[in-house]
Amino acid sequence: MKFKGTIVGEASGSVASLCFSHNRGGQYIRNRAVPTNPQTAQQQVVRNAVASVCGNWSLLTAAQRAAWDTYALNVPMADSLGEPRNVGGIGMYMRSNVPRVQDIRARVDTAPATFTLGPITPPAITSITASTSVMIITFTATDLWDATTGGFLFVYTSRPFSAAINYFNGPYRLAGRVIGNTGSPPTSPQNVTIAFPCIAGQKVGVKFRASLADGRLSAAIRLTAVAV
Repeated sequence: MKFKGTIVGEASGSVASLCFSHNRGGQYIRNRAVPTNPQTAQQQVVRNAVASVCGNWSLLTAAQRAAWDTYALNVPMADSLGEPRNVGGIGMYMRSNVPRVQDIRARVDTAPATFTLGPITPPAITSITASTSVMIITFTATDLWDATTGGFLFVYTSRPFSAAINYFNGPYRLAGRVIGNTGSPPTSPQNVTIAFPCIAGQKVGVKFRASLADGRLSAAIRLTAVAV
């Protein structure tokens, strides 16, 4: 677990049978629960992607691994309490490549030379039509992922939930992608079929991540929209 303060000002993680976390209402403690493992097909896709990328780390050259270490050192990631930390070269290599391999896209083995996360202008959701499961999204056509071959906008959606719920942080399933192209960039808006059926009046959580051709992956953009 992690904590701030003289005793426990902020905490995240587990101790014995207790879990410490927080939401918009503040810090809370709950009993630790052991999640079930239904072994769904989608779980296996993600696990296989993680295993594939992790296994390929050892096949990189020493120079390639050192370059990923350098990238990780210069691009710290926020931990569960918002504190910056170095996730290491393998952590950055997996962060950049698991979404690509999950979507059957080419890995990027050469570490980015630009020490930032992938830039992204937050997309927007125009509508979700319950009867067709079609979501219309808009995005900025001048973003690097859009105007470069090898760039992608990955779109993830959640199971539908009550419109009365205002806080949602996952889980999500990969629903689709918009593929960047140097010569003929995709135009906004685009249609994406959501991953789960819903009915009018339900909310759907949506997560966007931009992956650039050089391997940089953006921070997640999370939105919700009510299906009609």
